[in-house]
Amino acid sequence: MKADLLTMSTPDGPFTIIAQHGAVLSSGWTADPAELTGQIHPSLLPAELAMVTDLGDISAAVDAFYNDEPALAMAVPVRQQSGPFRTHAWDVLRLVSPGAPVTYSEYAALAGNPKAVRAAAGACAFNAAALFVPCHRVIRTDGSMGGFRWGIAVKERLLAREAA
Repeated sequence: MKADLLTMSTPDGPFTIIAQHGAVLSSGWTADPAELTGQIHPSLLPAELAMVTDLGDISAAVDAFYNDEPALAMAVPVRQQSGPFRTHAWDVLRLVSPGAPVTYSEYAALAGNPKAVRAAAGACAFNAAALFVPCHRVIRTDGSMGGFRWGIAVKERLLAREAA
């Protein structure tokens, strides 16, 4: 099956999206699609990528995010597949308000299992749809950034933009 591929310019660098049937399969701050395809569950992995110039509502949501309207990105459909906890945790992550990051412990509690801090961190680490599933909104208990696949500097800028 084929999927669409688009790289957009953003203040945080190139942002590439792989989408299929109007839903994001993978996205991140890179110009190299190979950095995104490895995050897509094998059952969803497209056989072919077709470069496009626009992804409609998906492109509009990225533009809106960078124009101080981060909520639109949460309305974009996302297709990710994993086990029950991780899938639920990704859905919960989309409910974390811009400008109000949560700690990994708080995220685990929001996902329904306060003791599952490592599993919650794993949901962030294996999130393929950066920005649309805002794993950048999860920080360490001490207030430090923790990890971020696209770099701590990008995470800091995203959080600063949302806090403004």
